[in-house]
Amino acid sequence: MFKLYKKEIEVAGKKISLETGKIARQADGAITARCGETVVLATAVGAKKVNPDVDYFPLSVNYQEKYYAAGKIPGGYFKREARPTESETLISRLIDRPIRPLFPDEFKNEVQLLPTVISYDKENEADILSIIASSAALAISGMPFMGPVGASRVGYIEGKYVLNPSKNELENSKLDLVVAGTKNAVLMVESEASGLTEEEMLNAVKFGHEGFVPVIEMIEDLAKVCRKPAWTVEKKDLSEVKKKLEETFTKDLKKAFATKDKQDRSNQISEITDKAKKLYEENENYTDLDVNSELKSLEKSIVRTDILKNKNRIDGRGLSDVRPIFCEVGILPRVHGSALFTRGETQAIVTATLGTSDDEQRIESLDGLQRERFMLHYNFPPFSVGETGRIGTGRREIGHGKLAWRAIHSSLPSKDAFPYTFRVVSEITESNGSSSMATVCGTSLALMDAGVPIKEPVAGIAMGLIKEGDDFSVLSDILGDEDHLGDMDFKVAGTKDGITSLQMDIKITGITFEIMEQALSQAKDGRVHILGEMNKALSASRSEVGKHTPKMEQINVDKKDIAAVIGKGGATIREIVEKSGAKVDVNDEGVVTVAAPDEHSRNIAMQMIKDITAKAELNKIYSGKVMKIMEFGAFVNFLGKQDGLVHISELADKRVAKVADVVKEGDEVKVKVIGFDRGKVKLSMKQANKI
Repeated sequence: MFKLYKKEIEVAGKKISLETGKIARQADGAITARCGETVVLATAVGAKKVNPDVDYFPLSVNYQEKYYAAGKIPGGYFKREARPTESETLISRLIDRPIRPLFPDEFKNEVQLLPTVISYDKENEADILSIIASSAALAISGMPFMGPVGASRVGYIEGKYVLNPSKNELENSKLDLVVAGTKNAVLMVESEASGLTEEEMLNAVKFGHEGFVPVIEMIEDLAKVCRKPAWTVEKKDLSEVKKKLEETFTKDLKKAFATKDKQDRSNQISEITDKAKKLYEENENYTDLDVNSELKSLEKSIVRTDILKNKNRIDGRGLSDVRPIFCEVGILPRVHGSALFTRGETQAIVTATLGTSDDEQRIESLDGLQRERFMLHYNFPPFSVGETGRIGTGRREIGHGKLAWRAIHSSLPSKDAFPYTFRVVSEITESNGSSSMATVCGTSLALMDAGVPIKEPVAGIAMGLIKEGDDFSVLSDILGDEDHLGDMDFKVAGTKDGITSLQMDIKITGITFEIMEQALSQAKDGRVHILGEMNKALSASRSEVGKHTPKMEQINVDKKDIAAVIGKGGATIREIVEKSGAKVDVNDEGVVTVAAPDEHSRNIAMQMIKDITAKAELNKIYSGKVMKIMEFGAFVNFLGKQDGLVHISELADKRVAKVADVVKEGDEVKVKVIGFDRGKVKLSMKQANKI
């Protein structure tokens, strides 16, 4: 019934298999990929007709994780998978980025990739397997895909690179790097690092590339035996349009791209575009999309040629120059920490809010319920580029926020050293090139302004590339137009000594390691310069949190005392909260966290907790309160919630006939600890009064 094709290979001691012909046979390409007990089904389908109104390549990648894959039932009311999680969105982008550049410019058919996790063993990550499966599905589909693509994860453990490390191994790694590309070149890098050098990062990329080449060869072998017939892609002859546009608008476009102000430049280009379309508005052979396509091609040629031949950038800077930077902190009076970071025409207001463990993000995934104490949210409103549009959180916002999160994460203090939860929000108020790196710089400043003792300040810079043949120019701190018309978006973030995050996207079929090495070196110079400008505003974390920040303190109590702090039905902890006005949290390890609006409130709560958990000391005198009178003595509460017995013989120097003759309930008395009897405390009033 099935015509099954299967290939498998061993990579880093793990078997990876690809299979097709049995499942999802009506898709143009369908691959079932397996590593360990993690299984991904990736399908690729392309529209057979082109939408004539589309002037871009409509590729959509929707990575999905099914809860049944890990033997779980989704939470929530509906008990089914809903909108994509942040993790699913990030992995969708991870798959999209190395695949998109490998389709020809003239191919405008809609393509949908659906990599779906259908089994998950909690040990072998599904993201790398999904890139491989998606690439294989396209490779056998017949679509004009210039792949295949391979991918690998690289760890750095005890000074050694590890290929495709397990989740447990990654916990001890100084690096989590994902690299993808073709046999001959790297197309995409995404990473988080703990201050590795440029050389260490470059070698990690090389190591990862070498690791996935055998996977590409496996996909090629599979495609040889089961690839569907190649699609015919028609390319419209627009040579006449190209020639006329060059003759008519080259001079005007050169003038526009010599204009430094972004809005002025955009207005000039918009006017030229309108004029170009009018040239052909009565010509039925060419559409507005045809004209616009060739005009964009002319724009690209003008900018790239000027950079390569004359080393002239759009705004007049040198290739390695960084735009003017202005930094300011503490700009919002009621916010725990705030910063304004401006670099040229890119600007971000970044705020830091500190909270308690109750504010941690709870994340449900195939690995189970997890908690995250650091959140970074990036917002990109339309006004930042002088436009109108929708407000919301899309894939771009999630991706840029996560990139900045990775850059900062390794510099944060541990929870033991600084028990706060952090939420950072970056509001992009102006944008003309790398607002994600502006977010990194602003986040570092806002956290320091909030009194968060980060290990070192962190800055980021975006690098670009113009490459024609063997000739190339690497650009520092790229503008939006340089990003759009260039061949690379290479973002590097880190401290003055090391890299904490690296993200690279290539728009051509790949770059050499020589180019990457130059980009990393140039990026370090730019990063150090930016850090110097940031230091003028604030060079280290403030010694204390701000006056509007919750005052937090932790105390460790014996696990046996947890019940005493909480009290029956939570009565004791509620009393602490009511009397102090503080927020109190107790975990299973006996760590009690107190968060209060001010120091006075915090001190009251801390003292109450100390009183409850304090241990009575022999021969020490305490103040207490008579709680209950019995015939044989009085019970005195003398240490928080702790009671002890004053025997009738220890009430006074003289003989006492009745306990009530000496004390009554509610009396404040002094008592001395004179002994312990099977966990009970023996007290004396007469010995306390002698001192």
